[in-house]
Amino acid sequence: MKMSVASERGDADALRDIMVPMRDGVRLATDVFFPEHAGHGPWPAILERTPYDKREARVNEYTQHHPDVFGREELARFFTDAGFVVVFQDCRGRYGSEGRFTKYRGEAEDGFDTLEWIARQPWCDGQVATMGMSYSAHTQMAAACLNPPALAAMICDCGGFSNAYQGGIRYGGALELKQVTWAFRHALRSRAAAADPVAKAALEATDLRDWMRRLPWREGHSPLSPIPDYEKFLFEQWTHNTFDDYWKIPALYAAGWHKTMRKIPSVHISGWYDPYAVTAVENFTGLRAAGHETSLILGPWTHGNRSRSYAGDVDFGPDCLFEAGMGQDFVQFRIDTFRRHLLGENLPAGPHVRYFVMGGGDGRRDGAGRMRHGGRWHVAEHWPPENAQKLELFLGPEGALSSAPDARASRHSFIFDPNTPVPTIGGPITSGAPLMVGGAFDQKETAEFFGAASHGLPLASRPDVLIFETPPLVQPLTVAGDVVVRLFVSSDRPTTDFTAKLVDVYPPTADYPQGYAMNLSDGILRTCYRDGFSRPRALAGQNVAEVTVRLYPTANRFEIGHRLRLEISSSNFPRFDVNPNHEVGNDMSAVKFRALNTVYAGSVYPSCVQVSVLLPDG
Repeated sequence: MKMSVASERGDADALRDIMVPMRDGVRLATDVFFPEHAGHGPWPAILERTPYDKREARVNEYTQHHPDVFGREELARFFTDAGFVVVFQDCRGRYGSEGRFTKYRGEAEDGFDTLEWIARQPWCDGQVATMGMSYSAHTQMAAACLNPPALAAMICDCGGFSNAYQGGIRYGGALELKQVTWAFRHALRSRAAAADPVAKAALEATDLRDWMRRLPWREGHSPLSPIPDYEKFLFEQWTHNTFDDYWKIPALYAAGWHKTMRKIPSVHISGWYDPYAVTAVENFTGLRAAGHETSLILGPWTHGNRSRSYAGDVDFGPDCLFEAGMGQDFVQFRIDTFRRHLLGENLPAGPHVRYFVMGGGDGRRDGAGRMRHGGRWHVAEHWPPENAQKLELFLGPEGALSSAPDARASRHSFIFDPNTPVPTIGGPITSGAPLMVGGAFDQKETAEFFGAASHGLPLASRPDVLIFETPPLVQPLTVAGDVVVRLFVSSDRPTTDFTAKLVDVYPPTADYPQGYAMNLSDGILRTCYRDGFSRPRALAGQNVAEVTVRLYPTANRFEIGHRLRLEISSSNFPRFDVNPNHEVGNDMSAVKFRALNTVYAGSVYPSCVQVSVLLPDG
C-alpha cells in the first residue's frame, strides 16, 4: 500500500532539481509541481522534457488573450489546478542534468526511464501524459516507440520525428541547415561554453554569416570547433548521407515503430510554415492506420506561433488563430485533452482533422505592412481530406502549366552554379536566425534575406529559376493535401539537385503594382536518391531520368485572377545545403562544378505537379 503522498513530499507544492537516475546511472534534473487543492492524490502526471532549461519560459507559451509568455510555474499551475502533477525535466547534458548532450539520439531511453520513474512515485496514479513543442515533441515520440507502460496520452506540438531523415534534419537527401544555426546558438549556451571562457569568447566573436559563405567546412575547422561535442553531432548529421542504421533509431524514426507502438491517444499539431508539418501528417496517418486514436491540427503558422495571425509578410486574419479554430486557447485545449484521456471525463473530442485553408482575403496591405491573404478553418476525417480529388498540372512550352500534357515536346535548361545558389525567401523554417526566417513572402530578393544579390528583383527573373504557371483562373481553385512534383530531367553532372516551390501569384494591385508571388510549399531532391534514399545512384550522362520532389503539405484557395505557379531550380539556400555537383556521396566536396540541368515536358516526358483539390462544395 502506498504511503501518504503528502508525507512523501512534505506538503510542499513543488520539488526542485530531483536527480532522477537513468539506466546508465546518469541523473537528470527534474522539477515536480503538485495540485494544491485537489486532495492528497495520487494524481495523473504530465511530463515535458526539454533541452532549453526547464526553468526558462518557452516563447510559444502565450495565447490570444495572454500575449505575454507564461512563466514555467505559471504554466504548471494551470495544469495542477486541473488535478494533474506537472513534471519538467532537463534533457541529458543540458542545464541541471548530468551526462553528455548528443542531440536527439538518447531521448527514447531517457524518456522511457523518466516515465517509469514517475509512475513509481507515490504521488502518481500510474498514468503519465506528455506534452511539449519542437524538441520536447521529439522526446515524446522517441519514448513512445519503446512502449513505456505508464504512457497514457501525448500532445506533440510542432515535432516528434516520423522520419528525421525525411523531415527535420534532412529532406530529399539534403541537410536542413537549421541544424547548423541551432547547433551554433546552443553551443554558445552549453555547459562547455560556460566552463570555458575562451571557447565562449571564440563563439561570440564568430559571424555565422561569414562562415556560411565559406562552405563546405571541415571538422575541427568550423565555427563550432570551440565546442567539439556540438560540432561532432552536426557533422554526423551532415555526413550520414544515406538512410542507414544511423537514422533508424526510435529517436529519429517513429514511422518504423508505428505498427508496434502501444495504442495511446495522441494529438499532432503543426503549421504550413513550420518544418514539422510533414512529421505531423506522417505521424497522424501512420498511427491512425495502425489503429491509434489520433488527431491532426494544421494552421497557417510558423513554429509554435498558433496565436499569431501572420507568418512572415502575410496576414491570415484573426480567424486563423488556434483559439478561433478550436474554440478554446491552447492551455485549455491541453487540459481538456488530458481530462478526457486521464480522468475519464466525457468531453467532446471533435473531428480527427482540423486544417486552415489560406486565401480569400482582399490582398491589400494592412496597417503593419503585411498582405491580407485571409482564410478559414475546415474539418475532415482523413489527410488528405476525403472531399479532395487528385489534380495533375503538366509543364509545357513557354512556361505553361495545364491540365493535360502538351503534344509538343519541350526542354527547359539552366545553369546551376553552386557558388551562386538561389536564396531562401521564407518557407517552413525555424531556428534559422541569423540566416533565414520562416513564413510567407513575396518571392523577391531583398536585403533581409541572406544571399540575396539583386535587391528588389523577383526570383522569377533569375536565369536558374524555371517558371511554369496557369493562366489567370476563371474560378477559384482550393488545394488541400500533399504536393508532389514529378520531373523528367537530365544533367551533365553525375549528381545534382532539383528544387520545387508552389506559389500563389496575385495579379497587380494598387498596393502591389508588380503583383505578389506568395510561397506556399517547397521541397528538394538530390538526384542520386531518385530510386530510394538507401541506394544512391549517379545520373548516366545526359540520359533522361525521372525524379520525384515531395513538397510540404499545404492548403490554399487560389482566387479568380490568380495564377498557380511552380518554380523549379536546383538550390534553396540556406534552407538546404548546396550540392557541389561533384560526385555521388561527396556532399561536402570543396571542388564545385557548374551543372547544365534540363527539365523535359510533353506527352513523352509528362513532367507535372500533383495536388489534391477540394470539390466545389468543400
